[in-house]
Amino acid sequence: MLTDPIADYLTRLRNAIKAKHRVVEIPASNIKKEITKVLFDKGYIQSYKFDEVGPQGVIKIALKYNPVTKQSAIVKLERVSKPGLRKYSGSSTLPRVLGGLGTVIISTSKGVMTDKEAKTLNVGGEVLCFVY
Repeated sequence: MLTDPIADYLTRLRNAIKAKHRVVEIPASNIKKEITKVLFDKGYIQSYKFDEVGPQGVIKIALKYNPVTKQSAIVKLERVSKPGLRKYSGSSTLPRVLGGLGTVIISTSKGVMTDKEAKTLNVGGEVLCFVY
């Protein structure tokens, strides 16, 4: 049993990027599906597919690379809120990544979204991770 499934999700993505894999398979959960949708909407991954195989299901993510330099669209994935130390932020005190160039993924009462969407809706929540 995993104590932190989101950290496992981010680690699997990180390892696949370092190994230059095109596709990575990750055990599914509702929060992981929502994070995957946010990464796709922001252009960090090429595509994704939810397979309902077995009791849990699998998320297949096609990673995005620059065709010329072969560098990944994701430079860094960093987990912020951990099971031992949760990090919450209000709409006025949301953190910024690289001066606004990166993306902060937040779990709010209105669902999982980016920092910019949360600021627009004026909601705060748990800061899940930084992506850039």
